[in-house]
Amino acid sequence: MAKVIGIDLGTTNSCVSCLIGDKSEVIANAEGNRTTPSIVYIKGDELLVGDLAKRKAILEPKNVIYEVKRWIGRKYSEVKADLKKMPYETKEGSDGGILIVVDKKEYKPEQISAFILGKLKDDAEKYLGEKVTQAVITVPAYFNDSQRNATKAAGEIAGLKVERIINEPTAAALAYGEGKEKNETIVVFDLGGGTFDVTLLEISSEGTFQVLSTSGDTQLGGADWDQRVMDYLIEEFKSKEWIDLHDNAMAMQRIKDEAEKAKKQLSTMDRVDISIPFITQGSDGTPKNLEVVLTRAKFESLCSDLFKRCKEPVQKALKDSMLKTSDIHEIILVGGSTRMPQVPAIVKEVLGKDPKATVNPDESVAQGAAIQAGIIQGDVKDILLLDVTPLSLAVEVEGGIAHVMIPRNTTIPAKKSNIYTTASDNQTAVTVHVTQGERQFARDNKSLGMFNLEGIPPMRRGQPQIEVTFDIDANGILNVTAQEKSTGKQQSVQIQGSTNISDEEIASAKADAEKFAEEDRKRKEVIEAKNWLETLIYAIEGLGQEFKEKISEEDKELLNKLVADGKAMKDNADATVEQVKDETDRLQKESEPLFKKYAQTAQPEAGGDVPQAEGPVEGEVVDA
Repeated sequence: MAKVIGIDLGTTNSCVSCLIGDKSEVIANAEGNRTTPSIVYIKGDELLVGDLAKRKAILEPKNVIYEVKRWIGRKYSEVKADLKKMPYETKEGSDGGILIVVDKKEYKPEQISAFILGKLKDDAEKYLGEKVTQAVITVPAYFNDSQRNATKAAGEIAGLKVERIINEPTAAALAYGEGKEKNETIVVFDLGGGTFDVTLLEISSEGTFQVLSTSGDTQLGGADWDQRVMDYLIEEFKSKEWIDLHDNAMAMQRIKDEAEKAKKQLSTMDRVDISIPFITQGSDGTPKNLEVVLTRAKFESLCSDLFKRCKEPVQKALKDSMLKTSDIHEIILVGGSTRMPQVPAIVKEVLGKDPKATVNPDESVAQGAAIQAGIIQGDVKDILLLDVTPLSLAVEVEGGIAHVMIPRNTTIPAKKSNIYTTASDNQTAVTVHVTQGERQFARDNKSLGMFNLEGIPPMRRGQPQIEVTFDIDANGILNVTAQEKSTGKQQSVQIQGSTNISDEEIASAKADAEKFAEEDRKRKEVIEAKNWLETLIYAIEGLGQEFKEKISEEDKELLNKLVADGKAMKDNADATVEQVKDETDRLQKESEPLFKKYAQTAQPEAGGDVPQAEGPVEGEVVDA
């Protein structure tokens, strides 16, 4: 059976893992790193993902997309203020969703996420030496139904059958519990680049992982701490130089990079000196430098409200679990942002004990996903995972009230039915409006979607019996059915939210992704052909240098022309692989008599053949 991979699709970084034998192993990417920046660069038909895309951020900020996980499955109106802080262009789609505009082409967040997943899939295939078509993908525990569906769609666009969507803290718990054989109650505190989750679990010695409760904030993560440092640096520069850098996209990207570095450095240092030379220029053309000293105390003061926001979900999850702090055995920290010293201090303040650094905060989620993949493959047989739905699922009833069908922290999969009726005499249709959230009124919760049940026989109000069934699967994705009992008339849909991506759009986006892959293949072929051409040019130049005393003026002129022609083709950005190969063949044929004439005379044992241009040696870095 083909391998099922586990993927942690992160806001800042992503990671892919696979079960090798009975252990989950992180797969390094093509650049040799164990995590891949969740960054995409698009320009024309060029697509770069990860470290290569990140390098483009300062010079071409409008072509580099990052933190897309914060927008997936969301409405534009929900995150409009945050989107305005991004250097890349965004707009509202016709369905109220978010569109990212790059080079005048529009992309949904699912498509950008698919490019990241595609890169992880390719790296896994190179490592495993086989095709990969199945994956388990993790999401924040507090992701709603729309966000989960959107993540699943991203996997499909990337050419992956998403076997399971599991919650990130639950995945981390699987990694923590790997090989352990004792009963424990643990808390997973997961603060990543863009989202925050807290989950309480019971792990039994028999291998059962029972989620008791979960809470969190999908709009709180390390990126918010970075933004506070950015705002501080911009204001400090403005007060000193009277220049506002907000509209300078290149300067903003440099500030973002330095803010992230400063945040990380302050995890181990009491102060950092932030220096960005030539950040901009004054009205007289004088170069301006940004020089700011940031202490850990100042950093914690700037971010005090963000740290406080970490407390409430912990308290809420503890209350929902009906446990006391004394019932907790271990606290596990997950996510790179938990390295900030203030975070363990907050955890100890709320839960009364120090957290343990027993898992790798950057890799444990992907490793847990790989274990879940192993369960699906049948390679892991002694683990049972019982997760929960993070938010209550409800139907809007008369008066706009949200009538809860499946309460939050219900173990999934779950199924619940309830009987509803009509509000008016002779009503022949009803609208079923499905919401997700904890507010009393439907309008205050997340609308997951609505559909109509028609063909109800005319009756007095209150007489029709309409059975609505909620069926939530192991991925946390909801299916809703409504049936009028007297006629058997039924309507059944999978709720995908108001910003869902249709099957047709998935197919189109998949074709786009394949087009990028094809363009990438063509570009690689051109680069390799130009590398061969460059090797030949180097050999022809070497012949001219080595035998410059013996070469006639006529032959010297021919050599110079061949070199010039070769370099012109190498520097031609629009050249096709066929044109490059044809030019290489021509240069070989025309230079062959010269190599035989001069090189053979000097070195008869070499045979006098023209040096044949070979492709780059695998593993060698070629600057082309």
